This record gives sequence, structure tokens and C-alpha cells, in this order.
Amino acid sequence: MIVWLNGPFGGGKTQTAYELHRRLPGSAVCDPEHVGFGLHRMLPGPLRGDFQDLPAWRQGVFEVLDLSARRYPGVLLVPMTVTDPGYFAQTVGRLREAGHDVRHFALLAGRETVLRRLRERGLGRGLKRESFAVARLDGCLEALRAPEFAEHLATDRLTVSRVADRVAASAGLALAPDLDGPVRGRLRRALVGVRHIRFD
Repeated sequence: MIVWLNGPFGGGKTQTAYELHRRLPGSAVCDPEHVGFGLHRMLPGPLRGDFQDLPAWRQGVFEVLDLSARRYPGVLLVPMTVTDPGYFAQTVGRLREAGHDVRHFALLAGRETVLRRLRERGLGRGLKRESFAVARLDGCLEALRAPEFAEHLATDRLTVSRVADRVAASAGLALAPDLDGPVRGRLRRALVGVRHIRFD
């Protein structure tokens, strides 16, 4: 099974993926952003736009996930924002056409909730560090409410652990219980955030 976690930037996709990974033995996180970062590093600076616009990104994501799903026995957890219906068809849709069991979830929240989350991960710089995410927030939220991006999951009032519980229940996956207390849970989420800071 492939569990694709979609949503706006700052919507909790990566945190949810790693919470599922922690509590789902044998699972693996496969982050399509790494394909995009690699393509960006190959391109001269002036040619670096949105890597999703590169056909090589969509092809690469399909090939890597297709290979992984065929050869890896565990559940694949894929945190990635995709709001363009055509790009969605070329990634999620194509994986389904290839026979893979892809469970897609759009993790949605109100604008103010997402902005608060972005501020919290801004390393003391508020929303300045998150200008890319803020600029695309309204478009992301509007696009992802469309029927083709179901299943929709409202996360405003849910902790990361509860979001993971809801995703797992809908996908028919049995998670280990969450034994973290509030402090340990915050520390774990902070570490996940630090590991995913980009400097390029």
C-alpha cells in the first residue's frame, strides 16, 4: 500500500508521515521532494522554478514509487503537496493505473491554523522563512477541496497523533499505541522539523 499525504505547505504532511512510520512497523517514508531537490541542484540557478513543472519530476516520482511498491514489503508513506489535477493524474493516478493500492488523504485546515503552524516552524523568523508556502496557501486550500483530491481530513482540532490515527483507520492499518506524553511528543515533532529544514 502507498499512503499519499497531500495538503498545503505547513499542513502537517511530514509530521503525520513520520508519526505513522514510528507506529507502523515495516513502513518507509518516501519523500518526492528529494527528487525535486536533485533536479534543482542539476539546473542552473535561473532555471530553477517549481520542480513539479518538470516532466522529469513526475516521471521520476512515478518510477521510484512504482519500484518501491513492487519490491518493498511494507507500507510506503508519501508526504507531498500536489494540487494540479494533471500532475496528480501523472503521479497518484498513474500509480493506481499500474495496480498499486494508493490511499490518498488531503490534510486540510483553516487558513489561520496553517499560518500558525508555519509561524511555529519558522525558526523565530515568523513567516519570512515560509514565503513560498504563504504565497501558495489559498490556492492550495481551494484546489485540494475538489472531489478528485478526496479523502479530505480536517486537522484543525487534531493533534499529529490523532491525524495519524484517522489516516490509519481509514486505510485499514493497525498502528502501535501512542505512548508519548505531551513533552516527549513535542520534542519528537521538533526533531522531525529540524531534520527537514532546507538551506538551499
